[in-house]
Amino acid sequence: MVESAHITLKNQERIFGVSDASNLFVALQKLDRLLEKATASAQAVYGPQAASDPFRGLHISQEDVEQLLTRSPGAPLLYVEEEPLGGSELDTRNGVVPLTWFAKELGLSPFDMDLIVIALAPELDLRYERVYAYLQDDVSRRRPTVDLALNLLCPNVDAKLMRRSHFGSQAPLIRHNLLHLIPDPNQVQPSLLSHYLKLDEQVICLLLSQKSLHATISPFSRLVKPTLSLDELVLQAEVRHALEALLVQAREERQPLRLYFYGPHGTGKRSVAEALAGFLSMPLLVVDLLEASKKSSNFEQVLGLVFREAWFQDALLYLDNLEALESDELTFLAAALVSSKGISILSGLRSRIPTTIVNGSHTVDVISVPFPIPSFTVRKLYWQTALEDAIFALDAQGLDDLASRFLLTPGQIINAVIAARNSALWRSVAQLTAPDQAQSLTSPTLNDLFAAARQQTSQEIEALAHKVEPSYTWDDIVLPSDQLAQLREICDQARYRHIVYDEWGFDQKIHMGKGLNMLFSGPPGTGKTMAAEVIARELELDLYKIDLSQVVSKYIGETEKNLDRIFSAAESTNAILFFDEADSLFGKRSQVHDAHDRYANIEIGYLLQKMEEYDGIAILATNLRNNMDEAFVRRLKFSVEFPFPEECYRFRIWRAHFPTEAPVSDDIDFTFLARHFKLAGGNIKNIVLNASFMAAADDKCIAMKHLILAARREYQKMGKACTEAIFGQYMFLIND
Repeated sequence: MVESAHITLKNQERIFGVSDASNLFVALQKLDRLLEKATASAQAVYGPQAASDPFRGLHISQEDVEQLLTRSPGAPLLYVEEEPLGGSELDTRNGVVPLTWFAKELGLSPFDMDLIVIALAPELDLRYERVYAYLQDDVSRRRPTVDLALNLLCPNVDAKLMRRSHFGSQAPLIRHNLLHLIPDPNQVQPSLLSHYLKLDEQVICLLLSQKSLHATISPFSRLVKPTLSLDELVLQAEVRHALEALLVQAREERQPLRLYFYGPHGTGKRSVAEALAGFLSMPLLVVDLLEASKKSSNFEQVLGLVFREAWFQDALLYLDNLEALESDELTFLAAALVSSKGISILSGLRSRIPTTIVNGSHTVDVISVPFPIPSFTVRKLYWQTALEDAIFALDAQGLDDLASRFLLTPGQIINAVIAARNSALWRSVAQLTAPDQAQSLTSPTLNDLFAAARQQTSQEIEALAHKVEPSYTWDDIVLPSDQLAQLREICDQARYRHIVYDEWGFDQKIHMGKGLNMLFSGPPGTGKTMAAEVIARELELDLYKIDLSQVVSKYIGETEKNLDRIFSAAESTNAILFFDEADSLFGKRSQVHDAHDRYANIEIGYLLQKMEEYDGIAILATNLRNNMDEAFVRRLKFSVEFPFPEECYRFRIWRAHFPTEAPVSDDIDFTFLARHFKLAGGNIKNIVLNASFMAAADDKCIAMKHLILAARREYQKMGKACTEAIFGQYMFLIND
């Protein structure tokens, strides 16, 4: 007699839950009884010597052949009448268990369920392999084959022929990839009967109530047990109620639900998905579509595994990075969504879901849910919460400054606080001789928080523009009082926009043109770039100078694409854009004489639109105010004229360019320099710097002689003659 394949209920309950173990144990008990009776039949068919022959099936004698030819063709040799192994008699008092769930969800017949139990048994106990080898009269056939299953479950030849349909491509077990038919590796093009039965890995995990993910999808997927609740999230009440209602309805009516969460990274899309899963007492299956696309050679197959994993785990499916997929991959995704039965959440950056999904060959009903950058009030709350979690305190004005200047997402705010804390820790450790004392001195300053906030969004735009490190302050810039007042008004608008737009309700009245765009015009060297640096330093924002050579293109449409990339990057960068010589981009529209003029005017119109849509700070600088298109100038908040400096301003400019550390001789006549050298601030800066190098070479302090000689070089560079009318009593210095 073959060794019994019984497994005790106590041992099974270590693997399954109590209800699952009880039902599988019942099914395996039925299988054991079936195998015991089949074993008795096999002894009569194969002969008593078969059990003791260790090489049975590896060699064939003449006696074996003669015995084989005495059997009826196709007759099921091992059949004994027995009740179904995985049928409806399984105990479901403690809830729906995997076996009965399979039968109900997929419409599986009792015969299909019997096949599942036969294929599952060796996954639980290897003793079944020995039994199967004996029953198949071949010690090398340790896994059940189609032939063995038919012999065990079919009463006659007609039944065997009819049951072959259960292994066809359209049969439920095969169509849903629950059961795989593995060809015998020792045969070339083996028959169907020689194929082994192998349960899919996902099916085995489900039947054994295991929560591990399929090996193919585990590199880019995570099964998350929700720890967040909707009460912990800052979510608008109407949005929360709508999401809750949709999910409850989908669960109660057992209908599929597809949502599309769109918005910048860090706006809380994944957190809301996790909270919704917790609301439904479901796990969350998070899948990174970008990594899935990179790491899989068969994306369609991978999607099938992903959706089935969510189905088997009864998980809410969260598909991140939708924008990473190509057109054909989106088509596969649309097909998978159409056939899915659960709740799926797509996550992306763009406001419009790809048309391949909503209007492709597989039309999918998707509900879009926006996740915009939080309002000032919400950003301030996130800053306060993140700082409190890190045990830091900041006054109300500091919170207002951070929340108003930086349009950060909740995730970016948390990262900024962490980065600021690490920066403060590094500074403390560097300043202390006892590193263990640093922990008590790691409270970040407001400057640390500003610097960390700037770092959160600077990566993308740095590939498109040159970052300028602001070095000038209000003390360095010399302008008439009206121009200085305009610059301070610009800073005030940036600093207090949250009061006007959010608290005073102007955001509801003005839908476009809320950005702070300005024009700086004036001759070269009059302080336009310096003013941009002063504003950036005052507001603690990054300043990026746009390289026009990388923007303007002779090819039709390329200039618009380049500008679109810049403005898109700037939207999330919270930086100041500085367009120098902007008249080359925003010049007057001309009459149309040819196709070139027509497309040039289209470019101007496009730029006007982008500037009006942009909500950030943009500074346009031009040497020639009259070259600018008037329709464009009307859309700007400020137009600051930088005049050529008069003598009194030149005097202040000369003095302002000398650092306090520089050694300066008493013989410098600043009144003479301001009156005789009618130069802009940029030229004066060059003269002072060159004179300083001359003085360093003489190993002396900076004297009037050095300034006169440096002024001669500046005039030569400008192509102007060095006359006595300009250099006066110091003309002798340049004639030596």
